[in-house]
Amino acid sequence: MTEEAIEKENAAIAKAYKELLKVSYQTLSRDDKKLIRHAFEVALDAHKEQRRKSGEAYIFHPIAVAKIVAQEIGLDATSIAAALLHDVVEDNPNYTIADIERLFGETVARIVDGLTKISSLKKDLDVSLQAENFRKMLLTLNDDVRVIIIKIADRLHNMQTMDSMRPDKQVKIASETLYIYAPLAHRIGLYNIKTELEDLGLKYTEPEIYNDLFNKIKDSKEEQDAYIKAFSKIIKDSLNKEGFDYEIKGRPKSIFSIRRKMVKQGVSFDEVYDKFAVRIIYRSEVEDEKFMAWKIYSVVTDHFTPNPIRLRDWISSPKSTGYEALHITVVGPKSNWVEVQIRSERMNEIAEKGYAAHYKYKNKDDKEDSLDIWINRLQEALENNEADAVDFVEQFKLNLYSKEIFVFSPKGDLKSLPKGATPLDFAFSIHTEVGMKTRGAKVNGKLVPLSQELQSGDRVEILTSENTKPNTNWLDYASTARARSKIKSYLNADKKEMAEEGKEILRRKLKQLKITLNEKSVNELVSYFKLSTSLDLFYRMGIGSIDNAMLKAYAASRSNVFVSYIKNKIRKPETPKDINKDEITSNYDMLVFGKEEEKLNYTIANCCNPIPGDKVFGFVTINDGIKVHKKNCPNALSLQSNYAYRIMQAKWIDSSQQEYTSQIILSGLDDIGLVNDVTKVISSNMHVNMKSLSFSSDDGIFSGKITVIVKNKTMLKKLMSNLKKINGIDKVTRV
Repeated sequence: MTEEAIEKENAAIAKAYKELLKVSYQTLSRDDKKLIRHAFEVALDAHKEQRRKSGEAYIFHPIAVAKIVAQEIGLDATSIAAALLHDVVEDNPNYTIADIERLFGETVARIVDGLTKISSLKKDLDVSLQAENFRKMLLTLNDDVRVIIIKIADRLHNMQTMDSMRPDKQVKIASETLYIYAPLAHRIGLYNIKTELEDLGLKYTEPEIYNDLFNKIKDSKEEQDAYIKAFSKIIKDSLNKEGFDYEIKGRPKSIFSIRRKMVKQGVSFDEVYDKFAVRIIYRSEVEDEKFMAWKIYSVVTDHFTPNPIRLRDWISSPKSTGYEALHITVVGPKSNWVEVQIRSERMNEIAEKGYAAHYKYKNKDDKEDSLDIWINRLQEALENNEADAVDFVEQFKLNLYSKEIFVFSPKGDLKSLPKGATPLDFAFSIHTEVGMKTRGAKVNGKLVPLSQELQSGDRVEILTSENTKPNTNWLDYASTARARSKIKSYLNADKKEMAEEGKEILRRKLKQLKITLNEKSVNELVSYFKLSTSLDLFYRMGIGSIDNAMLKAYAASRSNVFVSYIKNKIRKPETPKDINKDEITSNYDMLVFGKEEEKLNYTIANCCNPIPGDKVFGFVTINDGIKVHKKNCPNALSLQSNYAYRIMQAKWIDSSQQEYTSQIILSGLDDIGLVNDVTKVISSNMHVNMKSLSFSSDDGIFSGKITVIVKNKTMLKKLMSNLKKINGIDKVTRV
């Protein structure tokens, strides 16, 4: 770099640092500024030789992370200093955690240590997968919740500056972000950050869809702004008469949420009915907030008809994230649906800055904070270290993002549970012992199955018995991470106990067959009975599912089994040079894998059923070889995030020879001759064969399911397009 360029960069660094001090949400004292200055100087020294992939000086990254922590999240000077120092120990061997503690004190050192541990997880080459890394990361919550909050800020800045990375890296990081970091931000109450993480995640996992929606929103912005202005004016006149101190903001819904609605409802962009929301933020004393909110609700609904099933009252019963607001959806001008969010200034700060604002407004005599309660519950879930890591993270993520319901105990206490929770989940939320001894449940005074889904407002009573013990069916009834981990923990302990007995039984029976129970014979038996582990073998012996006749059959074929076992262990995988490249280029309708475009055996995943022309990837399973999934498969995020090292690039080379089965769902207005029109369109297309069809009609609405055999995606798209043109048909979708 030239001297002029260095001088320019130094000026930019100094400017970025000054901006950091300006944007702090908290009021910084002289000592605070001193601490932040010291942290900045140490970070500047530690990263002086480093550059980011984009070529800019690395120090811009910790400053940007600290800025997010200061402005977007609103944390204190200690957190800002920790954010500036978050990569120092990991990236520079001259600095240790002991040095950080000596220079900045125990709290900053503890946070930096937690962040360093998270960063070093990716270097673990343990087979315990990315999910295990996530679980270890969540354990840092035990030390200080600020560790996770700064990590979320770090991830946000990385997502904002990911353009210079390799595409495969972008997909992995974006998938990981959507899989765990966005739900975590949501759970900690950082809604603005959650929204940005989701949009950026979509930008890199499904760029074409993201860009298409981005442009559509941009094109309709002027029209939307005019609509919001007209809508707001009607309300403003009434609010001004009532003497409210308020402001009205209009905002488009996030790209990610619009995309989610399109997929969930099976509609196009134009058919999504509430693409924007209007937010009314009013100023009032805390004790008057509830009264004022309902008064504003009354004003809005005087002018616009509300949708009664779309009322959300999070003022009377705040979300467990601390979120408070009234949400109503009304019919606005031109019969458009508009979501109206009513919040006080305090509620708005909590919604945007999460727990930082929550603590600002919290009274000392308040009950235990909901974040503390959540962390305590999380710690209990983390206690079960034997649980399968992937399952744990799936359950944890489910509970992070799930909508909430509110149910009552027999004494009238209000309890928050994730949507889909059952009486068994409720029992475990009261206490582990109550859950373990659950014999039955009453909901609203009536006995119900333990699997019944609870609804908001239900009064739940748990019936217990000393003789009751969890069984495997309970895993089908429970949905919360806490309940499932406790049940699994009990069942695993029970299985181990049975396996101990089974091992002794196996030892005696093998002795009669003149075979010694050792590692070699156990491996042979596991292979012979097609089991996964020795624990499975011993357990099956314990419960008697492996009998004498089966063991004798094993003994008789023992030598052959061992030979095949050894062969399986030493067999080399097929290498690229074993594959005839000419064969690949001379054949069509072929799926190839990796940069070398190898032809490998594979099966199509049932969850998304890709056909030629779809964008796909290969996933190396443990028992079933390579499975091919669509890139937008519902399981794609989970697979790419947890098992990145088992993902293979895959693509269709051509799609003109083989035939594939696909299902089409039709719906619309029933009409005479409609079925005839549908069959005519299909039969007139010489490239499509109809395998089966079924139609039903109900009160003037018809629905149909057609199974067709097509050569590729293009032909299927053309057929669907022709079906849409039929008069009376409303929707045509592919299963």
